[in-house]
Amino acid sequence: MSVAAQPWVASDYAANAGFVPALGAPVLALLAPVAGERILDLGCGDGVLTQRIVAAGASVLGVDAEEDMLEAARARGLDVAIADGQALAFDVEFDAVFTNAALHWMPDQDAVAAGVFRALKPGGRFVGECGGFGNIAALRAGIRAMALKWGFRVPTRETQVYQTAEEYEAVLAAAGFTRIETQIIPRPTTLPTGITGWLKTFRSGFLDTISVAHADQPEFAQDVEDFLAPLLRDDAGNWVADYVRLRFSAFKPE
Repeated sequence: MSVAAQPWVASDYAANAGFVPALGAPVLALLAPVAGERILDLGCGDGVLTQRIVAAGASVLGVDAEEDMLEAARARGLDVAIADGQALAFDVEFDAVFTNAALHWMPDQDAVAAGVFRALKPGGRFVGECGGFGNIAALRAGIRAMALKWGFRVPTRETQVYQTAEEYEAVLAAAGFTRIETQIIPRPTTLPTGITGWLKTFRSGFLDTISVAHADQPEFAQDVEDFLAPLLRDDAGNWVADYVRLRFSAFKPE
């Protein structure tokens, strides 16, 4: 069974996932960008948070693997480029590397950490947040339950990486980072367009992988939503997903 990449569409992301940058304030505060710093935004997406780093006076390069998202970032006037976070080619260029809601889409965590370490100047910092261990467990279970009900073969492993704080601390230490701080943060998150909107934005690639035909994906998504309603929809009709975040900071030695 081939593994399909998740396609990112800027308009869908803005409509169904605006909560991602909106909830990025704490990790942006942890970065604490300073005017004049050179900062790499790894997995910048449509550039909403990148723009806020620029507003602090930093010189920022945003990189992402999806051209449609980069076009949206360019429309904001941002300096961005296409790049694979698992194969960064920068060498001692940045005072800091920032990332939000992107690392868990990169299976080779060792390669990401090594590339970030190379990209940083001595004393530079790596600050970010991504999905942590247990992230969207109910959502993932619901998708798999419906896949089995529909008769699809489900992969034994997923391509997203949701690590514990201890696991990611070991990855950073192996890359050479010191002064490492990692924490797991449960963060129940309201989904403004429900499960169907979330699935369209975040798991259409997985549905391709298990061979759900594009024409059948809306019906499949509705079945997942109906299945999860008793767990994730409150009495007022709001959908709240079981997000868990891994937040971290680490430094390259002087």
